[in-house]
Amino acid sequence: MFSFNMFDHPMPRAFQNRFSTQYRCYSVSMLAGPNDRSDVEKGGKIIMPPSALDQLSRLNITYPMLFKLTNKNSDRMTHCGVLEFVADEGICYLPHWMMQNLLLEEGGLVQVESVNLMVATYSKFQPQSPDFLDITNPKAVLENALRNFACLTTGDVIAINYNEKIYELRVMETKPDKAVSIIECDMNVDFDAPLGYKEPERPTQHHEEPAEEETDPSNYEMDIGFRAFTGSGNRLDGKKKGIEPSPVRIDPSDIKRGIPNYDFKIGKITFIRNSRPQPRRIEEDDSVSNFIAFSGEGQSLRKKGRKP
Repeated sequence: MFSFNMFDHPMPRAFQNRFSTQYRCYSVSMLAGPNDRSDVEKGGKIIMPPSALDQLSRLNITYPMLFKLTNKNSDRMTHCGVLEFVADEGICYLPHWMMQNLLLEEGGLVQVESVNLMVATYSKFQPQSPDFLDITNPKAVLENALRNFACLTTGDVIAINYNEKIYELRVMETKPDKAVSIIECDMNVDFDAPLGYKEPERPTQHHEEPAEEETDPSNYEMDIGFRAFTGSGNRLDGKKKGIEPSPVRIDPSDIKRGIPNYDFKIGKITFIRNSRPQPRRIEEDDSVSNFIAFSGEGQSLRKKGRKP
């Protein structure tokens, strides 16, 4: 009996479970079909042909399926997940921002390999435009956008869509590795200053207090406008005495400038109560003080005539 063994040295297990092939890549806008697939542009996943699913199911790979994309012509690489297996054979569809990172053109060749990535614990992003600062809660917006991504690679420029506007962010740092998986992970996010951002200039504060100048009260302008209770009145008895208006002119010496409280402390309120000057007493006319009501003489309508 003779036995023939074609493989004297069996292949390592790592190579048996590895998926590696080349596809021609196109942007999502080239995907044929009646449905709009703009959702692919909002994430970091690609569309592969059904033969890839058949080959991956026969391999003992770990889930979720993560892949390394390499452009051998430019020596650029990135990582991604898979969304569907509905592409034509030999073709895969990539988001536009991913093709820009790989420096790929429509119909270019890309190497697709299955990989296992560590779970992310930290990532740092740098917005590529100061417009990103206009977002009220950027961390919440980024967290919602990263739900469409499967992994992150240091150096990539990802694109997120918010409020009908595209924002680009560069992945500055990822931990614990340069390529990490962000599926079901607790990741701390930090932001770097946006590209082209300038700190606003703060005005210089002068601590020198201006010297207070003593002003002469005589220089104050007198109020020549409306003054209350300066009109003339009418008496019920018809007399004209004591009803002439006599406005009191303001003496400039009566105008006093407020004195600042040099002992003022922040958070302390001081109530200063000053005695008010007594109003001037105007001597009343004797005729007014001695007025007695209903003391006049009456007149009769009937005329008294002499008898003949």
